[in-house]
Amino acid sequence: MFHLFKYLKSKEWCGLFIALGLIVIQVYLELKMPDYTKELTRIVQSQTNSMNEVLKNGGLMLLCALGSLVSAFCCAFLISRISSAFSMNLRNELFSKISSFSTTEMNKFSTPSLITRTTNDVVQMQNFMSMGIQMIFKAPIMAIWAILKISSTDIRWTVATIICVGIIVVCVLILVGLCLPRFTKIQKLTDQINDVTRENVSGVRVVRAFNAENYQEEKFETVNQEITKNNLLTSKAMGFLSPVMTICMNGLSLAIYWIGAILINNMHLEDYSGDMLLLLQERAIVVGNMAAFSQYAMQVVMSFMFLIMVFIILPRTMVSGKRIYEVLRTTPSIKDGNGNTKTEVKGEIEFKNVSFTYNGEVSPSLTNISFKVNKGETLAIIGATGSGKTSLINLIPRFYDVNEGEILVDGINVKEYKLKELRNKISVASQKAMLFKGTIQDNITYGSEERDESRVSKALEISKSDFVKELDKGVNSEVSQGGTNYSGGQKQRISIARAVYKKAEVIIFDDTFSALDYKTDMLVRKQIKENLKDTTIIIVAQRIGTIKNADKIIVLDEGKIVGMGTHEELLKSCEVYKEIALSQLSKEEL
Repeated sequence: MFHLFKYLKSKEWCGLFIALGLIVIQVYLELKMPDYTKELTRIVQSQTNSMNEVLKNGGLMLLCALGSLVSAFCCAFLISRISSAFSMNLRNELFSKISSFSTTEMNKFSTPSLITRTTNDVVQMQNFMSMGIQMIFKAPIMAIWAILKISSTDIRWTVATIICVGIIVVCVLILVGLCLPRFTKIQKLTDQINDVTRENVSGVRVVRAFNAENYQEEKFETVNQEITKNNLLTSKAMGFLSPVMTICMNGLSLAIYWIGAILINNMHLEDYSGDMLLLLQERAIVVGNMAAFSQYAMQVVMSFMFLIMVFIILPRTMVSGKRIYEVLRTTPSIKDGNGNTKTEVKGEIEFKNVSFTYNGEVSPSLTNISFKVNKGETLAIIGATGSGKTSLINLIPRFYDVNEGEILVDGINVKEYKLKELRNKISVASQKAMLFKGTIQDNITYGSEERDESRVSKALEISKSDFVKELDKGVNSEVSQGGTNYSGGQKQRISIARAVYKKAEVIIFDDTFSALDYKTDMLVRKQIKENLKDTTIIIVAQRIGTIKNADKIIVLDEGKIVGMGTHEELLKSCEVYKEIALSQLSKEEL
């Protein structure tokens, strides 16, 4: 957890030191007030009391109280600003780190867990900074300072205070030891409850279509009951501290006054040579010491109460800090290359003996893949479900890295490119059309530094997104998160327009035409062929009609290339391709 404090900036460290100085002033003023209480008690008990002395000491007490209040207010203000800035820094660091993760790291942590770590866990750290830091500074300073002040008085009062503090410390250590594992479990359960909720919300249509509301409620209830049970156990355990504190404080007050009564009772007139005035003065001193000691002892106990409040939030904060640090210390498996990638070749992709296995899997997803596609050519990839088509194209923009072999883009190994430079060369229209909240124009120009309306219109024309013109606001029409206010075919066409708008050297269509009807599919491909002659096109598809006019077709089966060539060549030489073709078209149509 403490590793995270390195994300405090220099001005925030300065603020912490100023806050520490204010805490010292606050403690000094609070511990000064019992001295005036002692003096007031002595003045009132003695027969030579003066109203001027009473007013003087009372006024000084009020000034100390006012000074302590001002110091506490300024300190709280500083700490709150520091904690807010700290949480902002942490969220920025987490978002930046998560953005650099490859799909491997995303799968390792899971999306719900990363959401929890960026929100709930950061809030725990912020709460600790705003409440705990002030108490951590104030409690030890006050406790040590108060103990030093009371140690000069009667040893019996000091022993009583030490016994009281000892009981509190033992109880705190036992309860923290019991609750720490529970707090760890609670944060993991928070991940699970986020996972179930996110699954239910994102899949609400499927849930309703299959009348699975009760099933989803049971899944949620199971996790919810478990997190409730753990929260109740920790709350009950920590709630036990309140009565312990009350008993200790009241017991200590009783012990102080009982010891004071014994001390006063043991004072006899004979011990002061029959001088009644001297006896009264000594008794007044004892009473004053008793009143002052009572306040000092309460200050000591209050210090440990502050520490207890810290211990209540510290275990959960430690768990949250550890979870945040796990993300921040994770090194992305895919790193930038040197970036020395100047080349005259454009739009050329080559695979050389590439093999790839997903992390944790035994059998490879791709084995010994080799092919080359030149600038302006159209490469099509086809195969049965699970044959490795999407895995293959995910290797080109380095969503994953190969285990064996190498991939060349423009004659240079993809690992030598800066990731930004490599991905600027490639545009991807994914299998699942993902739209972002905003307008249609925002989605088409997404990731591009410039916004050209003529290019947007051209991209919409190529993707045959004629429906956009019929909308009231055209390209400025609103898109809800995930594009839920558009049909699957409309989302696919906007996704194709986004890929085309980028003007990349290579455009990858990962089964992007699957949601389009045959006529629209044909028209979109025709537009791409006519308008993107110098762009290398890679198409992953299931339809023979979508790919049969490609310059080169690769047939995958169980992660291996079992056929490569044109449509006519593969019908003669590749049995797998022929089976796929005959399952969709008759011999006459072929």
